Amino acid sequence: MNIGTISDCINKALSSAFLAGAILSFSACDRLHEDLQPCPQGLKLRFVYDYNMEYANAFPSQVDCLTLLVYDSDGNYLQTVTASRPETADEDWRMTINLPAGEYNLLAYGGMDCQDASFRFNSLPSETLMQNLQVYLPSNLITESVGTDLHPLFYGRLNATVPMMGNDTDYIEETVYMMKDTNDIRIMLANENGLPIDTEKFVYTITDNNTRFNYLNSVISTEDVTYYPWIKDNAQMGFFEDGEPATAAWAEFSVPRLVEHSNAQLTVIRKEGEKKVLSIPLVEVLLLLKSEHFSYMDPQQFLDRESRWNLTFFLTEKGVWTEVSIVINDWIVRINNISNL
Repeated sequence: MNIGTISDCINKALSSAFLAGAILSFSACDRLHEDLQPCPQGLKLRFVYDYNMEYANAFPSQVDCLTLLVYDSDGNYLQTVTASRPETADEDWRMTINLPAGEYNLLAYGGMDCQDASFRFNSLPSETLMQNLQVYLPSNLITESVGTDLHPLFYGRLNATVPMMGNDTDYIEETVYMMKDTNDIRIMLANENGLPIDTEKFVYTITDNNTRFNYLNSVISTEDVTYYPWIKDNAQMGFFEDGEPATAAWAEFSVPRLVEHSNAQLTVIRKEGEKKVLSIPLVEVLLLLKSEHFSYMDPQQFLDRESRWNLTFFLTEKGVWTEVSIVINDWIVRINNISNL
């Protein structure tokens, strides 16, 4: 037998061995045997938070802990998977979950499993159906005089299918899109003549009914609560000719999700004489910012995409709101019929 013939025999033998091994491997995944482990299958999940005004994925920079609840198609609890930094900060990170073939409901919450989390589940997820799950803000975080800087809360939901894999051991790749359920609202009072304003002379409040959410992230009506700013101070805006500083007053709130048609009310009262400086329907005023540039958005989408609000009110020399215009973020909003607000 020459060298060529020997080489051909060896190659044929190796090919046959490889084919037999592959068939055996496929058979092991495709058939059920008591002494064989099932092939790995399930979901590989990417999490995205681009439901913002920039339409850019801010999940890696803003979500520092993640809780994923897995339910079957009927809402029965199956498992909880959590992640924290540095996982959530990695753009390329994916959450891998082993699941048999079937239909699944997934609920994702960002900010619930962090050490300084503000929101809570109404009960252990493992002890209730998905349809009965609620998230709420504890009353001890709604404090008088000095409020709470709420830890950001994010929400996402996905219905996913894991098919019968057969010989395919790849995980099904899906994306969970998140939205933000907390808002930062900064109020500034400035005198139209530049006269100094002391923030300690005012009481700032926001009243709303938005402390509890169901599994669909809809606000559950409970009772009105009053939020107070978690920080307030004075800001220097320049100097007068005599060298005296011109100052404005500001206060910053942290509140849960704002919804259209709510009765949220922003009120500022002067401590001396308890005189009301302004009282306006907060959501209606914020929606005044939705100009034709955002005409493609419905009001609720606009409220959900925007989470940082800056409102500047100009007061007269006597400390009364001029009732002419306010500045929301970078937009000047002119109010022609203030009596209706």
